[in-house]
Amino acid sequence: MGLFDKIFGQTEKAKPQESRKQFQSEKELIERYGGIVLDKQLHFGDIIGDNNWNINIANAAISFGDEFVFPIQVLGTISHSSQTWLWAWANTQSGLPESIIQDALALKKYGEENQIDLLKNDTFGFTAEELHLMGLVASGIHNSSAYYICDYGQGAMVVTIKSNEIEKTRTDNHLRIMTVFPQLISQYEVNHNKALTYYLKDKGYTISENGKKLTASKNDETITAEFDELERLTKLNG
Repeated sequence: MGLFDKIFGQTEKAKPQESRKQFQSEKELIERYGGIVLDKQLHFGDIIGDNNWNINIANAAISFGDEFVFPIQVLGTISHSSQTWLWAWANTQSGLPESIIQDALALKKYGEENQIDLLKNDTFGFTAEELHLMGLVASGIHNSSAYYICDYGQGAMVVTIKSNEIEKTRTDNHLRIMTVFPQLISQYEVNHNKALTYYLKDKGYTISENGKKLTASKNDETITAEFDELERLTKLNG
């Protein structure tokens, strides 16, 4: 079972991060946030384990078993039959309170400012496999603790989660980078050098580059990476 399979689903307002730099394409957003978001997702999967999910819209919360209850923001839904995505802010028939769609509304504004169709168009064709892209982008921009895909049979809802309970249990796992980054670049077409550099900086590493070789250090731990002339990863050691 891969990282993506593990986190696929069987109110606190959040302000977009990275306000000093706007990223203007899906590719740039994945490069910027992909590594750290998937790192968080792996940790989140460890927390919730195999517990079933349940959503309480009135309380803006998602629970996993009897032990875990976290605040949520609703991004939107996909219909499996029509393979169509609908943003929560465009779903006027759902009756969702505005307090639970603040993340979605902020993403709409971000999309309008940067001409990103994924974020600004109210509905479009989409597949279940692409839902992780929505969660990744939203979770990255809003610095969420995690995202979750709630599959209810006829469709699926994507939510973001921001919780101090999750944050305080996160540990710094050096070797996780060796698992997360190869999966990121196998799933998405990105500049490997840029994506790894952002990821390592988010993890608190100091980075130096010598030609096509990158060295990242933190405390007594070191990661080295090498890239070809097209910025594709050829070696990753740690």
